[in-house]
Amino acid sequence: MRYTIPSKSAIAFAITAFVFVAAPAIAEGVQESASGESGVVNVYSARHYGAVEEVMERFTAETGIEVRIAQGSTQTVVERVRVEGETGPADAVITIDGGSIALLAEEGYLASIDSVVLEEAIPAGLRDEENRWFGLSQRVRTLMYHPENVSEGEIPATYADLANPRWQGRLALRPASHIYTIALVASLIANEGEAEAERIVQGWVDNNPVYINSDTRILQTIEAGGADAGITNHYYLGRILDTSDPEFPVQLVWANQSANGVHRNVVAMGVLETAPNRANAIRLLEWLATEGQGASSHTISGGNHEFPANPAATVHPVIAGFGEWTVDPLPLGEYGTYQAAALQLLERTGYGFSESQ
Repeated sequence: MRYTIPSKSAIAFAITAFVFVAAPAIAEGVQESASGESGVVNVYSARHYGAVEEVMERFTAETGIEVRIAQGSTQTVVERVRVEGETGPADAVITIDGGSIALLAEEGYLASIDSVVLEEAIPAGLRDEENRWFGLSQRVRTLMYHPENVSEGEIPATYADLANPRWQGRLALRPASHIYTIALVASLIANEGEAEAERIVQGWVDNNPVYINSDTRILQTIEAGGADAGITNHYYLGRILDTSDPEFPVQLVWANQSANGVHRNVVAMGVLETAPNRANAIRLLEWLATEGQGASSHTISGGNHEFPANPAATVHPVIAGFGEWTVDPLPLGEYGTYQAAALQLLERTGYGFSESQ
């Protein structure tokens, strides 16, 4: 079975086979809830890394509710929900893109949640107006460069700066097939208009970037001199600095600080209208928005060096060291509104949809 993102392009994504797997070290003696639900919650998740398993283990230890996770890309998570409709076994979805989960909400797949806990924990700008999804952590996609290979006068300040011909053969970017690229370009269209967004992206393409489908490897390529600058999510650099190389030389610049602000996306969760274990799913969502926030490895944000969605939570000190940033105020759902247009623009400009060979 194949999935084509709604656009005129013929770009398709395979739907992976989803298998629910319980997070390891699950507490014993899972009980049936008072509502008659089984003591489980089934989640389709585009959030990977060990951090998600650790935080779910903690939830289970504290509540006795077993979390079963089936993982895939954001695109495959969204399409699996669409394909299964009312017959699916999932209770909730977690995406790494506000636009994609907003599309599911607008298509009627997500339930509106009446929860004082969630409304108090998650600011309005990080959740759906009808409470059909909630951001749980923030990931900022910004500019990276090697200070030994980039002069002070060359340091980029905006995404548009990378369209300057001075970056010919010096850039490393994520392919167009990844939701990070799609969401960023969608935000450019929303903020700048399609013509200006296309000029910027065409400039990137004309600079002959190397396309690498891993933000970590983009940073490593910049470190090794295979590129001088690129665009990645902030936490990839935070992870390297915190866990493997505190002297890693690549530097971060918060993009567009004198313009509309830096591009921010979210890990977001919504409860399906058809959830067999609705109460358990809501309990998990509320817990992730409160107890599951913070700087430790056992939280949805700290475990991956992301910024918490809950403003009361502690920020990991390594990423706090990156300094203050002004965020693009564009509503996150707009990434979904302009998703198809972003894909069409990427295809028109010849932006790479796969890794450079």
